[in-house]
Amino acid sequence: MPATSDAESFTIVVGDKHSEVPLTLNEPVPQALGLFDQFGLWGNLGVSLLGFTGAIFVLQPGGTASPELSLVAGLSAIVLGTILGTLAVALSGVAGARTGAPAMVLLRGLFGIELSYLPTILNVVQCLGWGVFELVTIATAAHTVAPALPRWSYIVLAGVVTGLLTLRPLGAVRILRRFATPAVTVVLGYLFVELVRYRLPVFDHGTWSGYWAATDTVVAAAVSFAPLAADYTRHSRSERTAFWGSFVGYSVTQILCYIIGLLALVTVARNPSDIYGAFIAVPLGSICFALLATRELDQSFANVYSTAVSIQNFRPLLDRRILALSIASLATVLALWTNVADYENFLVLLGSVFVPMSAVFIVDFFVLSDGHWNLSLRAPKRVAMLVPWSMGFITYQLINPGYISWWVSLWMNVGRLIDFRPASWMSASLCSFFAAGAVTLLGGVVAGITRRRRDRRRPTCSRSTIG
Repeated sequence: MPATSDAESFTIVVGDKHSEVPLTLNEPVPQALGLFDQFGLWGNLGVSLLGFTGAIFVLQPGGTASPELSLVAGLSAIVLGTILGTLAVALSGVAGARTGAPAMVLLRGLFGIELSYLPTILNVVQCLGWGVFELVTIATAAHTVAPALPRWSYIVLAGVVTGLLTLRPLGAVRILRRFATPAVTVVLGYLFVELVRYRLPVFDHGTWSGYWAATDTVVAAAVSFAPLAADYTRHSRSERTAFWGSFVGYSVTQILCYIIGLLALVTVARNPSDIYGAFIAVPLGSICFALLATRELDQSFANVYSTAVSIQNFRPLLDRRILALSIASLATVLALWTNVADYENFLVLLGSVFVPMSAVFIVDFFVLSDGHWNLSLRAPKRVAMLVPWSMGFITYQLINPGYISWWVSLWMNVGRLIDFRPASWMSASLCSFFAAGAVTLLGGVVAGITRRRRDRRRPTCSRSTIG
């Protein structure tokens, strides 16, 4: 059943090049970011050093001992997975531009104020986790280029810069657009040209077995930004700017990033640990890699800032600057002693949580509620919306439970109990998305029919006459 609207939740105002994010959720929201600002932000977020190493999960989706996908299968999995995942990101961003609300506050309309705390906690965990991953990745890359300094010093430096960027988020977006985006475009183009000069394997040499598992990995990498999208698109000047800026900006660069990683694996590097060295080995490779390592700060910035904004869903009057600096400090401390050698299971788990939630979000906001949600602190509880989200999560796990042994055994036992065996053509992401979306739509239709029947049964007051 659609939630009611609450127009007093957020006040949207016109912004300019000097506008900044308000300190609390009770202040007006300036919509100051144009199309090229969004291109710059999402184009940079689509590039990640983790994306380069993540190409191994596309090439060998069944693990290091499994057969490799053919080059044409891997390339198509990258393109399809990126487009599907980024569509969810872009549509989530449109909701942010329309309402002026950050991502987790939008979930008040979907689940109600109290139930919105559940996905908010999950998002805080994922954002903080990604923030730690990014600091470690930046430090590892920097230490590879300049090993004279200890790795921990790079972690501390990256953590300090990350915290400073979060103090003026819109200013950071403008810096990315003006300086980082042109540099990244040149570097990616150069690396692509250098890698295709090597002898490539025959395009159809390999297998298509595991194609959908490879696609799911790419979808998960993109859709992990869906719970963050509205934090930035809420400041877009229009819904169209929010959609096309995020969709085109992110999809183009993630596709190119994964392709470069894939090319490196099939030419000069045979495992993820060799990719950084492979990039440095090309002419001018050290300079290119140093630029990419520096640019990775936008990833840590986005995750730390979104963690702070997510926490504001619990306490709207908390100052985002204090929150961001505290979170940046915590992420830095965790990065100094956390081992993040393997993150594939983390990606798969994120996909299984946020892919179906994105489906429920999109169907209810754009179809059932027509964009009218109650986003206030009085937003009523909508327990029924947990049903399609849960159904989508279960569908995902039955098809692709990941690689944690006890978790895989649990879902294999569930599959045997209900006599379900996933077919090779089944994509966990697609099936999960459609299952969650279909159950959401069906629930809305049933609720509408029930409401109309109840309205017809209500007694009507007869009109009195004056004699």
